[in-house]
Amino acid sequence: MAEVNYSIDLDLKEVKAMVDNLVPYIYENELYGKINTDSARLTPGSILLRLRRLGLLRSQMNDAQAAQYDKLNAQNESVRKEWAVAYGKKMVQEAESRLRDLQTFIKECKEDAKLCANAYNPEALRRTIVAELIAGLPADVDASALKASVSAVDGGLRRNIRETPFIWAQSLQAAYPQDTFWWLYGRPPQPD
Repeated sequence: MAEVNYSIDLDLKEVKAMVDNLVPYIYENELYGKINTDSARLTPGSILLRLRRLGLLRSQMNDAQAAQYDKLNAQNESVRKEWAVAYGKKMVQEAESRLRDLQTFIKECKEDAKLCANAYNPEALRRTIVAELIAGLPADVDASALKASVSAVDGGLRRNIRETPFIWAQSLQAAYPQDTFWWLYGRPPQPD
């Protein structure tokens, strides 16, 4: 999982592959687009996640990395403006899909505490992407149903996780303050 062993270069490589394939993906029906990397799928949330944290970690980049980040960020914003309605729809579709998956995880936690504890890292990433999507939604999108779903998911997560130190690479901690990204500072306990 890239968040546990974080690398600016890997984030740049993955977001480049995603942004380079945004068109025609953004106006097609498929939610999870295919790109030529092993670890990531093309979605608006995956792009927003990487671009936001790269932007926050920009001071740690060399000049070439910073220039590449600036170019990719501008390229993404250009597609967002040109395909605003389609981009917004994909964002909502992705948030709904990820929230459904999180609800399934919460139900599974009730049935199997060991599975819950062992399968948490991808769910923490999923919840983080949902946060990026909600934060990035265009102002004209009604997000009230999504926010209600987030509230339900958060209630389920809070019941299942216990506070721990930050679960991702320490280099990412500054990008994810505990008061906002509390689910990255906890995990379900291992059953006895």
